[in-house]
Amino acid sequence: MKNSLLKGLLVFLTMFCTTMTYSQEVSGRVSDSNGPLPGATILVKGTTNGVLTDMDGNFTIKNVGSNAVLIFSYIGLKTQELSVAGISTLNLILKEDSAELKEVLVIGFGKQSKRKLTDNIASISSDQINQIPVANLQNALVGKAAGVQITQINGKVEGGVKMRIRGISSISSSQEPLYVIDGLPLINDNESTGSAPINPLISLNPNDIESIQILKDASSAAIYGARGTNGVVLITTKQGKSGKTKISLNTSAGWSEATNKMSWLNTAQYTELFTEASANSYGAADLWLTEPGGVFDQQGNGKNWRINEVDTDWQDLALVKGSVQDHTFSISGGDEKTVFFISGGYNNTQGIIRGNSLERYSYRGNLDHKVSDRLRVGLNTSLSKTNIARIGADNSFATPLQAVAQSPLSPAYLDDGVTPNNQSTIYYNFLMQEFNGSWGVNIFRTLMNSYLEYKILPELTFKTELGYDNNNQTEEYFSGSLTESVSTNGYADANAVQADKYSINNYFTFAKTFNEDYDVEFVGGMSFEESSRSRQYVAGTGFPSDALQTIESASEIIAGSSSRTKYNFLSYFGRATFSFMDKYLLKGSIRYDGSSRFGVSNRYGVFPAASAGWIISEEDFLKDSGVINLLKVRGSFGVTGNAGIGNFASLGLFEGSSYNQRSAINPVQLVNQDLKWEKTNQFDVGIDFGILNSRVSGEIDYYVKKTNDLLLNEPLPGTSGWSSLTRNVGSLTNKGFEFVLNTTNIKTTNFNWKTSLNLSTLDNKVTALPGGDIVAGHNIVRVGETISSFYIVEYAGVDPANGDALFYRNTANPDGSLDKSTTNNYSEAQRVISGSPYPTFMTGMTNTVSFRNFDFSFTFQGEWGSSMYNEGGKFQSGNARYEDNQTTDQLNRWQNPGDITMVPQARMYSTNGQQASTRYLEKTDFVRLRNLSLGYTLPKTLIQKLSVDRVRLYLTGVNLLTFTNYSGYDPEASFDNNGDSNIQKGIAFYSAPPAKTITIGLNIDL
Repeated sequence: MKNSLLKGLLVFLTMFCTTMTYSQEVSGRVSDSNGPLPGATILVKGTTNGVLTDMDGNFTIKNVGSNAVLIFSYIGLKTQELSVAGISTLNLILKEDSAELKEVLVIGFGKQSKRKLTDNIASISSDQINQIPVANLQNALVGKAAGVQITQINGKVEGGVKMRIRGISSISSSQEPLYVIDGLPLINDNESTGSAPINPLISLNPNDIESIQILKDASSAAIYGARGTNGVVLITTKQGKSGKTKISLNTSAGWSEATNKMSWLNTAQYTELFTEASANSYGAADLWLTEPGGVFDQQGNGKNWRINEVDTDWQDLALVKGSVQDHTFSISGGDEKTVFFISGGYNNTQGIIRGNSLERYSYRGNLDHKVSDRLRVGLNTSLSKTNIARIGADNSFATPLQAVAQSPLSPAYLDDGVTPNNQSTIYYNFLMQEFNGSWGVNIFRTLMNSYLEYKILPELTFKTELGYDNNNQTEEYFSGSLTESVSTNGYADANAVQADKYSINNYFTFAKTFNEDYDVEFVGGMSFEESSRSRQYVAGTGFPSDALQTIESASEIIAGSSSRTKYNFLSYFGRATFSFMDKYLLKGSIRYDGSSRFGVSNRYGVFPAASAGWIISEEDFLKDSGVINLLKVRGSFGVTGNAGIGNFASLGLFEGSSYNQRSAINPVQLVNQDLKWEKTNQFDVGIDFGILNSRVSGEIDYYVKKTNDLLLNEPLPGTSGWSSLTRNVGSLTNKGFEFVLNTTNIKTTNFNWKTSLNLSTLDNKVTALPGGDIVAGHNIVRVGETISSFYIVEYAGVDPANGDALFYRNTANPDGSLDKSTTNNYSEAQRVISGSPYPTFMTGMTNTVSFRNFDFSFTFQGEWGSSMYNEGGKFQSGNARYEDNQTTDQLNRWQNPGDITMVPQARMYSTNGQQASTRYLEKTDFVRLRNLSLGYTLPKTLIQKLSVDRVRLYLTGVNLLTFTNYSGYDPEASFDNNGDSNIQKGIAFYSAPPAKTITIGLNIDL
């Protein structure tokens, strides 16, 4: 009995002690060097008992043994273990783990550690963006990401920008990536009334951006399903942090000029050339150009060309000195419940093309508020107003760059020195447009994105996001009675566009760690978007005075129209991410997308993706390596789509019209209810590595993208009564290698030097096109060739005996080879594939150096393998018409038998080599010093007396040097009339070069 009582007492005491042992509660806060850490994991070692910190880094964990050990972990920070014996409250600061890739990336509907990433995502931080003085955010990304080509069409300040991520994946559908800002997909439609596009994102302030992630492979982009084929650009704006309120000011000003100018004939050279051309065609006795009162005298408008009394440099009148001002301020801060970020910006860019300028005012307000331990809300708002002074499209005499065609004999102004000379110029004097006309664009843009996040359980949260994007654009054009519109006594038009997009996202996120070694995350939800657009246009002529420039003063309304359109997306998505033992990684996602744009039988599409990774460096045989601290292999496969077609491409359409002044309805489009998604299957395999404590790190990737069911505006036979029909036909493939290398070359107390290098290749091929070749101008889409390859006659130089231009016949021989004999008869020569407008190799290299209080960085960008065709070459280097001034290559023209040259004999009004051929096609290989920055931060001992935290002076430059053999204005400047064409690419036509800009600035942090 006694033993039984003793045993019972021991059992009771054991149970009591056990209960006491596991009844302990521990609370506290987890932070890093920047402040509280939301979402940090606290786990009782050896158990599944764990919690996450709240938005302010606070946590409470129950049922903790008195001798338990807590494990604290957070992405990119060093995991720490801490015994809680005798401790009920603790505050812990996690330190950076230099042995890991510390970067945390924004991905679709969440975030993820780069270390555990199984996708290919390029990340660009605000430090790489904010100090580059460019008016648009895309230009700040040039050369920063492997496999990403970013090109502004030409040097106009508002010019359209083309971003191509891993090649071209469509022929007729959109080739643009999807831009998403703080979870809101952006409107990215060109609303220009002219053929030259306006960059739709010109109204965004680059200084508000915290980071940009470019989702390149299908595994990362498939969560956006139907619009991920061309890649996704995730933009995250700056947010406030709790603590001291910070005020930052940035002001800069600078000057710009053209990166390059071409060489044109002066008066003496011009008169010599065309006097010779006339003699070759009509005989030396025919003096119609040089005789008193002849053509040259008429051009001179009273000036004596024989003594060079006039020698107008029209290029210097068109390409002028520009300037740039950029001023921004921001205020950020908050407390444990509320954080905020407020900014304002002003940019004034006077372009390097006469009459072209941009002025932008912007505001951003980001607010996050903790309602309770479970509920958090936020609102991001952006407002901007952008004013643009536009100039004519490249293919118009009113545009400044076409002034280079004018004769140097013609004075730019009349004798009063104020009024443009439109009396003796051969073509319309562009200066008259600035003198007696205007073209203004006003863009008002509003972005709003709100969210509500509720923590249902420590591991489970629900988030709802409501976004709104409003883009209002008005254009007003006036051409007075002294301009080209003199016959109508003035012309004016007005255009107004209002585009709206609403976006709703609702999704759940479940994240939990099991038994220390198993991390899982599930994301699932739905998305709905609706976009609408309305447009009003009116034009009139006949104005009683040039001082009255609005449509209401027109005596006759000659045109008017209006339109309304709408489309929507309804989507469901899910993603699961698994990490086992911190080294085996799996991820899968799926999106079910529906769009009003497609036929009823194919309205919905399924876009799955999967990826896997293995962190080999976590295995026992490498874990303790003193050399390799990261070695990861990863692979992914997924399907993405493209919905960048017209809103009603699947429907049979009718439009209202008039017949004999009676109302009527006409059919304008055939129905195609079978129209479906353009789908891209993409495979990616890669290696991530870090060596010597990540002093050397990088990525190597190989990818293959194959697009099927291409959305193509297929031409129809004229006998059908229809011009084209949008169908799913054909396929094309992009594949290539990407290599990224980041090195810390020197790291000491006072001196640091880092280098980031990226290289990429691109092989684009059309693999199927059932309807046969598509030829548009000088470009062709043909199976087995790169999309938009050049298809032109091959130039063979000049016959030394007589100065005739020669061409290769390139007709087929019986054995299938091409006849490479030459002919001076252009009609005997056949067109052949002669190059591509797209580079096959690209690179970017950024160096960042700091020495004591000095910082220095620069980026080089390079492209190889592409070509440009100069459509204006037949006028600029044709030597057949005195109406157009010529480039100085004409000084090397054929003049005597035996001359070896590529420039044919000058013959007035006689075609001799001006035909479309490879004579005007050039390689555009280049290396460019894209940007450079030099800064000096004042010593803290000095600025503390001024009650400021930091003062930095800096000098920056953009497009400072370009190394190329291309003879045109710039290897990237192209014909803006083709700006929105998917096929006609790589064409130049009086296309302005980009600006070379140098600015000085001041950063102040209070």
